[in-house]
Amino acid sequence: MTAHSKLLIVAAADVPLTPAQRKFNQLVRKIGEARGELLAWQEQAPLFAQAHARRVRPLLKDLAGCRHAVVVKLDALLAQGRWTKAECATMRGMVCEVAAMLIEDEATEDAVAAELKALHDKHAQTDFDTGNRAAMAAMKSLFETMSGVPLGDDDFESEKELISRARERLHASRDGAAPAEPPRGKRQTAQQRRREAEAQQATKSVRDVFRKLVSALHPDRASDAADLAERTVLMQRVNRAYESQDLLALFALQLEIEQVDAAHLAQATVERAHHYNQVLAAQLRELKAEVEAREIAFCVDFGIDIELRLQPHRLGKLLDQQHAELAAALAEARLDLRRLDDPAGARRWLKRMRQEQRAFDDECPF
Repeated sequence: MTAHSKLLIVAAADVPLTPAQRKFNQLVRKIGEARGELLAWQEQAPLFAQAHARRVRPLLKDLAGCRHAVVVKLDALLAQGRWTKAECATMRGMVCEVAAMLIEDEATEDAVAAELKALHDKHAQTDFDTGNRAAMAAMKSLFETMSGVPLGDDDFESEKELISRARERLHASRDGAAPAEPPRGKRQTAQQRRREAEAQQATKSVRDVFRKLVSALHPDRASDAADLAERTVLMQRVNRAYESQDLLALFALQLEIEQVDAAHLAQATVERAHHYNQVLAAQLRELKAEVEAREIAFCVDFGIDIELRLQPHRLGKLLDQQHAELAAALAEARLDLRRLDDPAGARRWLKRMRQEQRAFDDECPF
């Protein structure tokens, strides 16, 4: 039985739980789930990183090398001047697209990136730096319009940098920002006064639990040196829980030293239960925000679609999928290089590229 489950209020045989007690139990369960998920991320993400470095990163390096070779090969074919207008347009488009993708890859060395940028600019209507600035500005504007959260006046050089800033601003605006104070000269509304009073009472509820623990664990109550050492360790845990306003951790400590149990919690007044629930709801919001932040950071670090709903215990399956997709992409890139060595094969390949591009344009016209 977990510490969280021990704090659940159990209804008496003939007395159903009150709405506040049911809410308390619901919050306790959800906080337990959120803490479990956060712990899973903390445990599984490093393991994924190790396996990714061993299994995926070598494939990424080989794939980047093949794609670089494709760009160089296409540039050489364009210099031959024996291709149709459509074929030349397709090759130029491929040079610019693949070169841009490799330039934006953090693993690409500076010298290679400079070479690729020169090839890109040789065949593009707009140089890479200008196009990249325009693309980042468009992404920034789209994010600000959809989220309502400003990203500041800075320009961004990469999508990863923009996403990182967006993540910081989102969490700051949603969880870290202090409530706005009423403008000077304007009186608070009744609703504002009530919310402020409830917040003060919720803080007082946490403080009351903290004071009971401090009183019970006071060093003067120690019976010997071993008891004093144990009290010192417990007080450190109490202080950490109080600093983070972690009401459940304080309750768990009370349970540990037999100051409280589920029956005591069930006897709390409706008003006190409401205050407990306010604190627990705030803790749950903070935990969910931290879980989301870890998931987003994980996606950004490993190039995973942020829209995916990842589960930390299933990251092994995700790694297998990445490995399989990269192995297939690497085999295809190597085959493309061989196709480009034969003029007839190159023409067939360019025709297929044009067909795939038209199909994509039809499906995503914007």
